[in-house]
Amino acid sequence: MNKLLRFLCILGAVGLFFSPFALSTPEIAKKEKQACLACHTAVGKAELNEAGKYYKEHGVLPKKK
Repeated sequence: MNKLLRFLCILGAVGLFFSPFALSTPEIAKKEKQACLACHTAVGKAELNEAGKYYKEHGVLPKKK
């Protein structure tokens, strides 16, 4: 039980340490007033959809038709 608790504490600390790197773009979502899914294929995934690729290249979201 002690080993399990120690392992979970270490795992949690590592997760907290790396979480800022995983969540580095909420500022863009707030700036553009869009949800994460406006640029990403799924919540929590780094994979970009077409709008996200456009934003990465041009720094602005594509105009809606």
